[in-house]
Amino acid sequence: MPNGVNALRGATPRPQQGSKEPYFDPSAPQNVSALIGKSAYLTCKVRNIGNRTVSWVRHRDIHILTVSTYTYTSDQRFMALHHPLDDDWTLQIKWVQKRDAGVYECQISTLPVQGYFINLNIVVPTASIVGGPDIYVNYGSTINLTCTIRHSPEPPAYIFWYYSKEDDNTSTNAPSTKGPVRVVSYDSERGGVSIITDKGDVTTSRLLITNALPTDEGRYSCSPSNADMATVRVHVLSGESPAAMQTGASQWLKCHHALTLFIAITSTWTNIIRVIRL
Repeated sequence: MPNGVNALRGATPRPQQGSKEPYFDPSAPQNVSALIGKSAYLTCKVRNIGNRTVSWVRHRDIHILTVSTYTYTSDQRFMALHHPLDDDWTLQIKWVQKRDAGVYECQISTLPVQGYFINLNIVVPTASIVGGPDIYVNYGSTINLTCTIRHSPEPPAYIFWYYSKEDDNTSTNAPSTKGPVRVVSYDSERGGVSIITDKGDVTTSRLLITNALPTDEGRYSCSPSNADMATVRVHVLSGESPAAMQTGASQWLKCHHALTLFIAITSTWTNIIRVIRL
């Protein structure tokens, strides 16, 4: 939590035991995370409220959002929730956006006003495919694509894999330019396709395609329900693998270094012979 939030909270001490003055229960969370596009719930607990009122204020623009259960903003995403028989006062924000992030204050109408500060974080899940943007596999081997979804308060409801052919010069961020886009599934006509998904704090989905063929080349996209899709290009190699190409490059460097050393030694001996002749 930002230091400023802690400092502001310190300005509202809890009354001494036995006091009938209203006060905030410090057990209410002061850091809340919400998934973008979903609802956020900010709750403060007010004890001994009596005939006082509770308001919610957005600190970004010092805008009073609600007073008691009445809304004082034209943005209909904001709503105050309270049950008369409990001490919870909740600010609901529907369909949260990135701009909703920041500090919100729950206020009690005492003199001076008491405030309880809550910091709202907006979480944007991300998807990525390990090894992208270009993945090379040998002819006849298994295509193994692993999609990872991070920064999500809850696992995605579903994850779809898509495949399409494309031109070699097409960016992975651009729409496919060659062939239709289709969903990849285990019961496809090709056969040898399996999808393994493990849901948790970090969700992974693995697409396995056995016996890779040149017709399997193209663009593969992982599309979770709660994040933008991630895309890679798959290349099926019938000859040298990337490892072999890297080995060849390494051998070329060794030869190049040896040749450079030979030229340097030859030049040195030539200069020595010239000096002796003089």
